Amino acid sequence: MKKVTLRQINKTNFSECIKLKVAPNQENFVAPNLFSLAQAKANPLLFPFVVYDDKIRGFEPTENDPMVGFVMYQIMDGVGFVTRLLIGEKFQNQGYGKATMVEVIRRLKMMPEIEYIGTSVAKENKVAEKLYRDLGFIDGDKLDEREFYLKLNWDPK
Repeated sequence: MKKVTLRQINKTNFSECIKLKVAPNQENFVAPNLFSLAQAKANPLLFPFVVYDDKIRGFEPTENDPMVGFVMYQIMDGVGFVTRLLIGEKFQNQGYGKATMVEVIRRLKMMPEIEYIGTSVAKENKVAEKLYRDLGFIDGDKLDEREFYLKLNWDPK
């Protein structure tokens, strides 16, 4: 299975981050990274990260180490909620989405204040829904006509 490294956004990787895009047929499923970064700037409860292949762990990425994705989660009221998952078009179907979610779940489970891990997915986005369900997410408590709300089948106690 692929492994990834999450890095904070900084002046070195900002431009690459905002250029990272999904396939055109997926653009309605996830907000552009620039919008997500603006949200994170305005909301200190949002935590955005860029995603690299794990081979860079312990090193600064070079031009030969492309950014493969972007992820952002929110921590509020005991909930770790994954608000964004974007894997760049060139890196899809290679295991990076699953690896990113595994890393995010690992990080959230380490936080003692997290009692619940959740996410949402557009009802038309069957690929993302399958990914989350394969990772153990089940139907959540909230209903919406456009999105599924899912929670990780996990008891933190």
